[in-house]
Amino acid sequence: MELDSIECVSSSDGMEEDEIQVHQFSAKPIHGIIASAIAPATSVHELLECPVCTNSMYPPIHQCHNGHTLCSTCKTRVHNRCPTCRQELGDIRCLALEKVAESLELPCKYYSLGCPEIFPYYSKLKHEALCNFRPYNCPYAGSECSVVGDIPFLVAHLRDDHKVDMHTGCTFNHRYVKSNPREVENATWMLTVFNCFGQYFCLHFEAFQLGMAPVYMAFLRFMGDEISARNYSYSLEVGANGRKLIWEGTPRSIRDSHRKVRDSHDGLIIQRNMALFFSGGDRKELKLRVTGRIWKEQQNPDGGACIPNLCS
Repeated sequence: MELDSIECVSSSDGMEEDEIQVHQFSAKPIHGIIASAIAPATSVHELLECPVCTNSMYPPIHQCHNGHTLCSTCKTRVHNRCPTCRQELGDIRCLALEKVAESLELPCKYYSLGCPEIFPYYSKLKHEALCNFRPYNCPYAGSECSVVGDIPFLVAHLRDDHKVDMHTGCTFNHRYVKSNPREVENATWMLTVFNCFGQYFCLHFEAFQLGMAPVYMAFLRFMGDEISARNYSYSLEVGANGRKLIWEGTPRSIRDSHRKVRDSHDGLIIQRNMALFFSGGDRKELKLRVTGRIWKEQQNPDGGACIPNLCS
């Protein structure tokens, strides 16, 4: 995906274009990860730790003739040689250790992040893959970033490491600019983060091929879980010369990657020719203004229907 020489000029809340800021992309990946919270190790828990990958072992648990164990994934990686004594592993299973594991109940590894649940050993892994307290992946789309963490950590990471635009307010007015747009088939503009209703939202804008047609797409993601995301709605609008396109929807949680949201076409999609028409002039330069707002849905105590609560 092309990232160089793409500019985004944006204005803050209030729907009036203020100071223009130009952003240049860096294609350099940012690496870093905060360690997951792991339950305190017990002697039995240590026995169930694979000596190669250090992950918990699940059936089939293999052992060599000298009793050294390892997980089934690592058995193929060590070419059937015990990593401890270098003896041939064969196909011996450690049934005793598998039985011991069946009797264990352990806390979720995200217990220090707030998860209070305790699970049988063999159910724990399935829960942790979907645990609501598990860390979130960095939502930045301009590079492959491996950072994970809770929402306050990721907000600081986006601001300090990715240098994204940070805005306060529930309405926005952005102008996306690119010279020679017909030469750009795949591109991602700088992410913008909004603080609204005490929550954080990520505004994405990118160019890609939809079938054979070059398009632009704008969409919003919520920095939180899927259930909380449903409490909010948003609209996006582009237009000029007496024409207008409007999108309304629910922001997707950052549990869904930006690529998953993009590939599901869950956002405002503008064909390139239409985007250049909205840009005005000789249609040789993209100057696309995207306005929008975010609101919170509230339950109507009388009828039970949702009514919008607009941000002041």
